[in-house]
Amino acid sequence: MIGRIEGRLLEKNPPAILVDANGVGYEIDVPMSTFYQLPAVAERVTLLTHLIVREDAQQLYGFSTHGERAAFRELIKISGVGARTALSVLSGLSVDELAQTITLQESARLTRVPGIGKKTAERLLLELKGKLGADLGTARTNPASDAATDVMHALLALGYNEREANAAVRALPADAGVSDGIRQALKSLAR
Repeated sequence: MIGRIEGRLLEKNPPAILVDANGVGYEIDVPMSTFYQLPAVAERVTLLTHLIVREDAQQLYGFSTHGERAAFRELIKISGVGARTALSVLSGLSVDELAQTITLQESARLTRVPGIGKKTAERLLLELKGKLGADLGTARTNPASDAATDVMHALLALGYNEREANAAVRALPADAGVSDGIRQALKSLAR
C-alpha cells in the first residue's frame, strides 16, 4: 500500500495531478479541497494517499490532511459509493462541513454535491452517523447551533455557496439570534 507520496509536482489537471517521486511519475486524483492547496508546478509536494487496486486498474488518491483521507476511506466503505463519488463529496464539502452535515442529518446539503441524489444522501447520513460526525469535525452541539443552522440555511437560500455561508456563520458571536445573525452575516459577505 502506498500511504504517502513526496516529490515534485509536474502537472495539475483537476482532479488529476502528476507527481515525480525519485524519477517515477505518479498519477494521483485529488479532491478540489486538496487541489486548491497544491503548490505551483515544479515545486515539492507531500500528499497522504490511498491506493485502490481493481482487476482492471490501480488508482491512487491523494489528500492534504489525515481527516480528508479518513473521510474518503469511510465514504468508500458504503455500498454504492465509489471513489469518484467520495472525491465529489470531499470536493463539495470540507471534512468539517461533512461532519456537521452528518451530525445534523441534513440530506439537502449533500444533494447539492454533483452526483449525489436524495437516496444516496440519505444512505450516506445513515451509514456515517456515529462514524464521521463530531469526532472528525467541529460541529456545534450547543443550543446556539440551531440559530447558526437557520442562518446557514438562509444564506444558502439567498444564493451564497457552502464555503461563503459557512465562513460567515463561523464569524458570528455564539449568542447571535437568527435575524441578527443573518444581518451580521450579510454585512460580512458584502465586504
